[in-house]
Amino acid sequence: MLSKNKTCEWPLGDAQMVQYHDKEWGAPVHNDRKIFEFLVLESAQAGLSWRTILHKRQGYKKLFANFDHRKVARFDQKQVLKLLKNPAIIRNRLKIESTVNNAKRFLETQKEFGSFSKYMWGFVGGRPIDGKRKALKNIPVITKEAEQFAQDLKKRGFKFLGPTVVYAHMQAVGMANDHITGCFRYRELKK
Repeated sequence: MLSKNKTCEWPLGDAQMVQYHDKEWGAPVHNDRKIFEFLVLESAQAGLSWRTILHKRQGYKKLFANFDHRKVARFDQKQVLKLLKNPAIIRNRLKIESTVNNAKRFLETQKEFGSFSKYMWGFVGGRPIDGKRKALKNIPVITKEAEQFAQDLKKRGFKFLGPTVVYAHMQAVGMANDHITGCFRYRELKK
């Protein structure tokens, strides 16, 4: 039996990262609000470290209406300008404006499919991809599923969600189990 101490190496040395790894990363998510939260955070991460974004997560939660995509879709330029001045988030105009845009596209996709979850999980046939990764170096940055998902998001008008960001999202929401096989979470999530 694997020890709870056997884990992926990437979160070590940071309490928030360890907590995120141990409780959230890779667990299948079907709640649309939670999915929107991860889309916001993953697109904010583009070009930055996940640690940076994770440490600003509460700021994002507060400033982006508790990740209520309906409310975020109604943000206007005045709200965008206010967000640009707030150090609780990444103050990048393109990322902030893309979040508002993505909230609108998220609503359109929900309307078309009944839920964003149903749409998103269709890219993996409704089941998590079992990565069976033996080491961190074996985890890809992009997969064919992520490329297809990203391409479809782009066609729908989403922004800041290329294949690398989309694959990070897929890992976060459990569409792919990329915990290394020796990690206690790999087995927990495989059940």
